[in-house]
Amino acid sequence: MLTYNYETVEGPVYEYIYKCIKEDILSGNLKPNEKLPSKRTFARNNGISTITIQNAYDQLIAEGYIYAVERRGYFVSDFHVVREKKSVSYDIKIPKKKEYQYDFAYNRMNTDNFPFSIWARLGREVLSENKEGLMQIAPGAGLLELREAIAMHLQSFRGMAVDPNQIVIGAGTEYLYGLLVQLLGRDKIYGIENPGYKKLLKIYGQYEVKPKFISLDEWGVELDSLRKSKAQIAHISPNHHFPTGIMTPVSRRYELLSWANEIEGRYILEDDYDSEFRYNGKPLPTLFSIDGCEKVIYMNTFSKSLTPTIRVSYMVLPVHLANKFYEKFSFRSCTVSNFEQYILTKFIREGYFEKHINRMRLYYVRQRKQVIKCIYDSSIRDSCEIIESSAGLHFILKLQTKVSDEEMKQRLEEEGIHIDTISDYYMTKNKIKEHMFILDYSNIQIEKLAEACEIMYNCMDGKNTPSD
Repeated sequence: MLTYNYETVEGPVYEYIYKCIKEDILSGNLKPNEKLPSKRTFARNNGISTITIQNAYDQLIAEGYIYAVERRGYFVSDFHVVREKKSVSYDIKIPKKKEYQYDFAYNRMNTDNFPFSIWARLGREVLSENKEGLMQIAPGAGLLELREAIAMHLQSFRGMAVDPNQIVIGAGTEYLYGLLVQLLGRDKIYGIENPGYKKLLKIYGQYEVKPKFISLDEWGVELDSLRKSKAQIAHISPNHHFPTGIMTPVSRRYELLSWANEIEGRYILEDDYDSEFRYNGKPLPTLFSIDGCEKVIYMNTFSKSLTPTIRVSYMVLPVHLANKFYEKFSFRSCTVSNFEQYILTKFIREGYFEKHINRMRLYYVRQRKQVIKCIYDSSIRDSCEIIESSAGLHFILKLQTKVSDEEMKQRLEEEGIHIDTISDYYMTKNKIKEHMFILDYSNIQIEKLAEACEIMYNCMDGKNTPSD
């Protein structure tokens, strides 16, 4: 007969009985197929209601520890149990981001520049006006309302005539890159810029794709290098290359389109990640807008224009690839929440996005001038050259020093300065350009930059400035 001590029971009694019987089964005190006492007998002998025993037995049945046979009663299930309990170590290694006193490599946004009040108000309106839509699953390409708003923005800002059904929305460009590999095929040869965005190596690697590297000249992707790579898909950023800042002229753009048209199955993946921030003249036309043969896939994100924490990106597919997307991926749901999509839709439609871009463009122009002035007022003014392209949120600081990039970075790290170099972004070790440092000025504090310039000057001469 099963008897347990009920004097110190905390919580529901049925849960206590369930745990006791479960422990007896796991420890071997109750054998496989052994009959348990009936509910009435168990309840009478322990002074407990039959409902309590019923609840305990029901839980044990649900989890498979016992089974019931009609008119015969309850029995212990026959299953193999690992008797020895091993202690679990929760020593999980999570990579930690190193904190620096001066960080010029991390793309951050000044919180004062995000339109929190407008975003909050639009959020309240969405909760009030779109209750039904918020509870529905968004299609794989994203909400039609947001795709229509993006198409309207592309038409007015980039001169792109786009059907909303050509647009696919996803949670970050990394997700969309993976989607494209599945759409175009893992067996294709993908070419990426060298130097370029190294995260692409990891993204393509996850899909067992080994990309080829395409060299750059002063105008962007070299056609000879592109042909030698035998790439079928060229993943490039012609409007403002990262990290060099190169903007590909129209003549080279037409040469790239000619390359894509030479052979069936070739495509250009045009990454236009920070096109909103061009400070002199009109933006150059996108490859997508001058492509007449459906060879360009356009990619953009709201991470640069709004904030990196809003993981909303989109791509524009040629019509035949859009049809292929719907045939192959119509079963998927969009990876961006409906709530964010509806807010962003209102933000674009009601003109707040355009106003935000105009305001941020003026802010970054002033920020850029202040940063450049600070550098030219510092000790490194006669030992550096600023290479800028009047676009984007970074420029190149070329230092006149014989200290290698690796040694210079190490010295700067010891002084709490984090800054990347062009050489960090080369996929191969040949023809590396040294002494060219990438300065992301989107949220630099001028006071800290002035201090960092003095430290940098001493490190250039091989002298470390003593840390405080």
